[in-house]
Parts: sequence; structure tokens; C-alpha cells
Amino acid sequence: MKPLAPISSTARVVLGISFFVLFVAAWSYATFGGFVSKTFLANPWTMLQDGWFLLVKQGFLHDIGMTIWRVLGGFVLAALFAVPIGILMGAYKPIEAFLEPFVSFARYLPASAFIPLLILWAGIGELQKLLVIFIGSVFQLILMVAVSVGSVRRDLVEASLTLGARDAGVLKRVLIPSAAPEIAEILRLVLGWAWTYVIVAELIGSSSGIGHMIIDSQALLATGQIIFGIIVIGIIGLISDYAFKAANRRLFPWSII
Repeated sequence: MKPLAPISSTARVVLGISFFVLFVAAWSYATFGGFVSKTFLANPWTMLQDGWFLLVKQGFLHDIGMTIWRVLGGFVLAALFAVPIGILMGAYKPIEAFLEPFVSFARYLPASAFIPLLILWAGIGELQKLLVIFIGSVFQLILMVAVSVGSVRRDLVEASLTLGARDAGVLKRVLIPSAAPEIAEILRLVLGWAWTYVIVAELIGSSSGIGHMIIDSQALLATGQIIFGIIVIGIIGLISDYAFKAANRRLFPWSII
């Protein structure tokens, strides 16, 4: 191995799968070997049985669909709000000076702390859960997008001005295209955070969703069901992550990301 040296696609896939194999092997050894009580950690076979029970008998597919809808709904709302503001903050220093102190303050506020207020304001319906994801994602997105746009090479801006571009042209033809691949990468990263927020939102005042199933399973000490729900979240996240990467490569072929 050499620092930053690339590896083949085949090697990447084999190494990635190898870690999962080792992880499951260690899990199986700890549980089937009796080193950990099944009350605290179900073995892989029990987890699969409980997962099949959830899917066939408990309508868990509906819970999965509801959670995906909440994540996408809250995340899209946050992105539609945050990306334009972040671009303006990164491009224009007066806007940055006006908004950055508040955004920097707000991004440290935990979204879960707003849940009691959001229940009072919006009830326990879908709006409350969307707002939790929105609050947890929007301020992070604004600041990260602003940093990305503000980091565009200065010589590109100066060259466009020399060639006669106006302010709006610099924004449309230089800043946004240059920062677009990194903005797409930022969206991919923050989408992972949105999954954390939706599970927190579903733990309180919810009658559906993966988080609701997990909290119900906790009361029954059904660790197999809890682990299955966590693994489902990971699988969906992994699929969305690779889909985002593929879309970014297709949309921004000039990017090295």
C-alpha cells in the first residue's frame, strides 16, 4: 500500500465485502459461542427469523416505506431551502457576514431538542417528523455549501471578469459549475445524517416507521428485531449512498470526487 495510490474496482469490492464477512463471523462467534447472552444480543440466525416475522406478519414493509418517505421529504425541503442560501452566502461576502453568525449558532442546536416544541406546534403527525429532519439538516447544508462556493479558485473568477462577464454571469458560469460537484457530495453526506434525525423523530409520538418498531421491540427485549431494523437502515443508506455517487459521476464528469 502507498499513500493515495488507487486500487482496482475488483480489489475495492473484495475488501469491502471482506469486512462484512469478518464482522458477521465475529458476531456469530460471540453469540453462538455463548460469550454474550441472547437477551442482550441476538445471534444472526435469530435476527433473520425475527426479520422474516416482521416482514411477513407485522407489515414492516409499510414501516420502511414511511421512514424512507420522511427522510426524503425532510431532506428535499432542507436542500431546496439551504442550497440557494448557501450559494449566495459563499458568493457575496455581505450576505455571508449577515447570515453566518446565526447559521453557525443554529447548527450546534440538536434537532432532538426541538421535538417537544414541534409536537406542540405541529402535533405528532408527519409535519413534525419532516420538521425534525429539516432542522437537523438545513443549517449544516447552508454552511457547507457556502464554504464550497467560497473556496472556488479566485483566478477563475478573475479570468471571467477579464473576459467581460458580469456578476450574474460569474455566479452562473463559474461559481456554481465549479462548486456543483462538491455541493452534490455535501448532499450525499448530509442525507446520511437525515437518517439519524428521522429515527429520533420516530421514537417519540409515532405509530409507524423503523424507529417506532425499534422502540416497541425494546419493550419486548426483542434484540433480533432491533438489530434487523438497524441493518435495514444501513442497507437502505448504503444503496442511496452508491446511487448518489453514481449520479454525481454522471452529472459532473469533470469532477475528481
